Amino acid sequence: MTPARPRFVSYLRVSTDGQGRSGLGLEAQRQAVSGHVTQAGGDVVAEYREVESGKRTDRPQLAAALAACRTRRAVLVIAKLDRLARNARFLLSVVEGSGEAGVVFCDLPTVPAGPVGKFLITQMAAVAELEAGLISQRTRAALAVARARGVRLGNPSPTPATAEMAAAARQARSRQVAARASDVLAVVRQVQAEGASSLRAIAAELHAHGVLTPTGKLDWSPVQVQRLLKRANRGSIAKTH
Repeated sequence: MTPARPRFVSYLRVSTDGQGRSGLGLEAQRQAVSGHVTQAGGDVVAEYREVESGKRTDRPQLAAALAACRTRRAVLVIAKLDRLARNARFLLSVVEGSGEAGVVFCDLPTVPAGPVGKFLITQMAAVAELEAGLISQRTRAALAVARARGVRLGNPSPTPATAEMAAAARQARSRQVAARASDVLAVVRQVQAEGASSLRAIAAELHAHGVLTPTGKLDWSPVQVQRLLKRANRGSIAKTH
């Protein structure tokens, strides 16, 4: 008797309406999924597409994909781990909700579907959350020690005696911001090539991918994107590549 071919349910996600309409981001994911399923000798029995930020956990298409996996005993296949989530708790909830067949990620080919794959993904998520917690804990402890020693935290205003040092620090900071702007501009060009055309869509993509602004913050707005592009057009961004 010929064994049944493995069944897969594909979940594709992009962050912006522009990518969803153009299909550029979706097509790359679809090709990755197709290659994985073909290599596994299986079939994609259903495909679900979502245009939503990776930070949101209320995703109707993902819920529908999980239901399809459970009812059809199919494997949930996702092109890349970051297309699902960066939040450990949400990732674990999806792994648990996928049913007996489990979840596979095309960018993690060594992690199998089924119970073993669930266990490995659970451990990966747990380690990632532990590392984040330890970093936060160490930071708080270091700040507490500094306060106990009388160290003034923050960014105090320079005194006249340190005016030259302050000026040098400002120049170094300006060079650092210009270098970061060059790096960010390269990401903006890539996002534009993938279909994000409006300033709002570009800002959303940068925020979703965790790209920091040239000043080191994660608070992108359309105005900031416009300012960055204007600086690039004026040639005031350092070329570091």
